[in-house]
Amino acid sequence: MSTHVDVTRSAALYERALKVLPGGVSRNAAFRDPHPLYADHAEGCRITDIEGVTRLDFANNMASLIHGHADPDMVRAVTAQLRKGTAYNIGTEIEVRYAEYLNERIPGFDMMRFVNSGTEALMVGIKASRAFTGRPMIAKAEGAYHGAYDFVEVSQTPSPANWGDADEPRRVPLVKGTPESAVNEVVVIPYNNIDRSISLLERSKDKLACLVLDLMPHRVGLNPADPEYVAALRDWTKKNGVLLLLDEVITLRSHYTGLQEQYGLRPDLTAMGKMIGGGFPIGAIAGRRDVMDVLNPRSKSYVYPHSGTFSANPISLTAGLAAMEKFDRSEVARLNGMAERAIASIREMIRQTGARASVTGGGSMFRVHMKATAPTNYREAHTTAEENKRVKVMLDHMFDAGFILINSCSCALSTPMGDAEVDDLLDAMRSGFEKIAAMP
Repeated sequence: MSTHVDVTRSAALYERALKVLPGGVSRNAAFRDPHPLYADHAEGCRITDIEGVTRLDFANNMASLIHGHADPDMVRAVTAQLRKGTAYNIGTEIEVRYAEYLNERIPGFDMMRFVNSGTEALMVGIKASRAFTGRPMIAKAEGAYHGAYDFVEVSQTPSPANWGDADEPRRVPLVKGTPESAVNEVVVIPYNNIDRSISLLERSKDKLACLVLDLMPHRVGLNPADPEYVAALRDWTKKNGVLLLLDEVITLRSHYTGLQEQYGLRPDLTAMGKMIGGGFPIGAIAGRRDVMDVLNPRSKSYVYPHSGTFSANPISLTAGLAAMEKFDRSEVARLNGMAERAIASIREMIRQTGARASVTGGGSMFRVHMKATAPTNYREAHTTAEENKRVKVMLDHMFDAGFILINSCSCALSTPMGDAEVDDLLDAMRSGFEKIAAMP
């Protein structure tokens, strides 16, 4: 009797990857059991893997592909630029044109500088804040993700074992070996708790350069912040000369001028990334002219030398400008309307099936939690082993049904999608909730 076992192309590729990549991947978000999925090609809102299976993509490369895959407008624009070159040691007109466009589109943007990722945009924003204020410390919310930088990684993934008292969260490093000196330069505040946040900020007000804030942080639960909380923090920063550095790397897609529009907010600095690159790596930091002047070699305020080999490369900027021009007010409203309908439908199917779940979101994104009550802060959003088990059941169910979701059980819509794709998603989710409701 034959003992031959067929090995899929993906499994074979993963075996090769394990020999040259730690864990077989270059980013942990690609992990899947028993091995990662490998793309062959993608178009619109669908990805076909190397086994020939096509799935609807509601992850959109961690919410960065606002127009999905291989968008014809992006392909035409980038192809034309590729023939001219990919990067130069001199400036380009597209850098000026794109900066002009974003500054005109988003109120409060006086000046900006392009970088290569959302992480780098936050890094530059923090350093610019320190350079402008002459202060060393930053503040951030417990559980909020702001990229891969020692300071903003503090208390990114604390657990009940180490997060301390809810009123005074411990400063917990993400990576073993993080210098204690870096950890001590961070004030960690409890999200959506006005009194305690202000009290903690007050202790270090003379040392704080900036407060880094995401108005709908993914890891804190993808739930829009309480407007009163945001207003209180903004009032405090103005009163104490602390800069407000808004992280809109993900949330810029939420409104035509970013989620700050919903809050009537004009931060001192805004960090951007993801969708503003049209599918290519990019980041940008924008804000007040006097703050941004610390980067200006011709300014009397120049105290922050900054450069980057691929910053403002014409490929990312060409694709980005085409993407943002195409993401006009009508498309923003259309995607947001589909997401609102999806959220309402998910709430109703949770009620009907009796699944222990809830849903949060805003703009064109939403997240399913395996909790009966939607979380409003990181500790409420933190998942138990039992909840993680139910999340995996839903993710595996959706994957088998032909859908790719973000690993937190979140969805990010893209413009190639219409009501039909959202309805297909909802149909599959209903049967997933039925499975979860039947679990012990």
